[in-house]
Amino acid sequence: MHVKLGKYNQLEVVKEVDFGIYLDGGDDGEILLPSRYVPADCKPGDWLNVFIYLDNEERLVATTLTPYAQVGEFACLQVAWTNEYGAFLDWGLMKDLFVPFREQKAKMVKGRRYVVHVHIDEDSFRIMASAKVERFLSHGQPPYQPGDTVEVLVWQRTDLGFKVIVENRFGGLLYANEVFRPLEVGDRLEAYVKQVRPDGKIDLELQRGGFRKVDDFADVLMDYIRRHGGTVALGDKSPAEEIYAAFGVSKKTFKKAVGDLYKKRLVVPGDYDTRMVGEE
Repeated sequence: MHVKLGKYNQLEVVKEVDFGIYLDGGDDGEILLPSRYVPADCKPGDWLNVFIYLDNEERLVATTLTPYAQVGEFACLQVAWTNEYGAFLDWGLMKDLFVPFREQKAKMVKGRRYVVHVHIDEDSFRIMASAKVERFLSHGQPPYQPGDTVEVLVWQRTDLGFKVIVENRFGGLLYANEVFRPLEVGDRLEAYVKQVRPDGKIDLELQRGGFRKVDDFADVLMDYIRRHGGTVALGDKSPAEEIYAAFGVSKKTFKKAVGDLYKKRLVVPGDYDTRMVGEE
């Protein structure tokens, strides 16, 4: 048995020492869990779920701390410090995560945050990170259908919109003219698949499209207005952010729903409010 470097492992406690406990790493030998991470009442024979990485002397070491990313994952991490070899990212552990210059798109700056991929370097067998995200995205055909819900990590802003990483595997895009809330690089959020293109890229949106969505929201909006004295303090000129904060929908969906209710002679739309017919 070999431990999985840069990942969580279930390992058995084999002995106690003054400075911690040793865990059975199988073919990799005994692995130290330093005293500061040893759970209370831990004893030989217990099994622990620990994260395995390398200490400053490149030895396998265990921790019960939770890193911000494991090997094989993408994350947005802050630069803790730099030197003549590269940058070092805070990933939640005692030893910072190294990004050599060759894995940086532009020279990283202390204090800034960057989306990176965590992996094991093929030459040194050390855990490191790369800001050249495209290399680590899957080139396979995504298994999604229009309307599927996915988790995305905002990776980069472009003229078209926001590039995102879908479910830690695929590249995707949120178009700028369809984004109705502030987004920042590093944000994690839920999105919906709009279409999967022949090249495997995924077009996404922040709410499900289609008339049913508008019909459903029109009912929700009308019910809200009835329960709040016959009016809602949102209208045609209200900021999209206020509409999203109140109902979790885009301004476009809100206006379509108001228009639908207006055609049914249920509401009177205003610039900054919407009222039930008959309300003053």
